[in-house]
Parts: sequence; structure tokens; C-alpha cells
Amino acid sequence: MSLAIAREQSRAILYCAPDIDTCVAEAFQATRRSDRVRGAPWLVVFAVREPITLLDLQGSFATTIGASTATRPGPRSRTRAWARELYEAYPHMQGVHYGSSMNGHAAAIALNERAMAAMPHLPLFHRALNDDILVDVLQRIALRLSYGLR
Repeated sequence: MSLAIAREQSRAILYCAPDIDTCVAEAFQATRRSDRVRGAPWLVVFAVREPITLLDLQGSFATTIGASTATRPGPRSRTRAWARELYEAYPHMQGVHYGSSMNGHAAAIALNERAMAAMPHLPLFHRALNDDILVDVLQRIALRLSYGLR
């Protein structure tokens, strides 16, 4: 997890996944340690208000456009350039559905600002990771992923 300087811009991205294991694996991949305190992370569960159109990068899509899903774990500059090109080439898409490189290619989603209208006003569940109610869940996830837990 890294800190970033907030600035206003025209594009936005939200990385999410349908299961908590993948969220944890992706969020803490740099240290392989689920830090419940640093950066004040939260677990947020939400349901979109309307269907979202996602570009499915799993399966043969990358091959059909002359690319490879091997670019995912490569340098961030390469994957960001690929994301910008897909964003321009598919203006009706509100995000991408891809396989997590950190959790056995489990489903992961990156929503862009085009999905904003479908986002709920309130989440179904939201708790700070340092909330004691999440300790058991995070311990089980850390064990399955071979991650540490702080």
C-alpha cells in the first residue's frame, strides 16, 4: 500500500473484488502483510444500483487484441499505458474485470469514473480494519494467503 497526494483530475479508479481474500491480497501485495493500522484501511461492501458494463480481460480477450495478460504483473507503467489505451478504445466500458495476480487469478475489478452513477449512496457494510470485529476474518485470510497480520 502506498500513500498518494490527492489532486483533482478527470479520471478515477476504484479497485475492488467480489471476495474479501482478493481485496486483502491486492491491497497488501507490496508487503504481504495485512496492516490494520497504517493508512487507516477500511473494508467496504457495496452493491451497485444498476448494471455496470465491464471489459472482461479474462479468457481470450487479450490474445484477440494482440496482447497478453502477462502484462498485468509487469511494470506498472506498462499496465497503466494498456489501461489508458483500453479506456480510449472502449468508451462505453465502465471498468475492467480481470484475474488477480495476487490471489490465483480470482476475479478482480477496476471501475472507472464512468461507473459513478451506478455507485450506491451508502455501503452495505463498512468497518475500519482495526475494528476488533474483523480480527478473526483477517487472521483466516492471512493464513490462507501466507500473509502477516498487524
